[in-house]
Amino acid sequence: MDDTVVVQYERCGAWVVGARGAYDMNSITPLAQALNTASKTYPRVILDASGVTFADSALLNLLILTHQAADLRLAAPTEQLVRLLELTGVDTVLKVRATVEEAAAC
Repeated sequence: MDDTVVVQYERCGAWVVGARGAYDMNSITPLAQALNTASKTYPRVILDASGVTFADSALLNLLILTHQAADLRLAAPTEQLVRLLELTGVDTVLKVRATVEEAAAC
């Protein structure tokens, strides 16, 4: 059963993609499509990760690919996601912010 939800909206000239649920290789596709489209349309993309309940290498890979395609900012990552980013060193590459507002820098 797929319990993921992706919401999207514009905030201060950036495109915000809100991810809710658990993301792995079986559930990453809708989020990947949203981030791919956003990175082709907007120079600045924000992933609101406050609702991510689980993340593995599939999400980590998606974050890196999106970072290469656009100015990706990760907003409000959950504790599990922060730990994944720290363990892999990706936290030193991505722009991680506490809130969507900080990431948008209106």
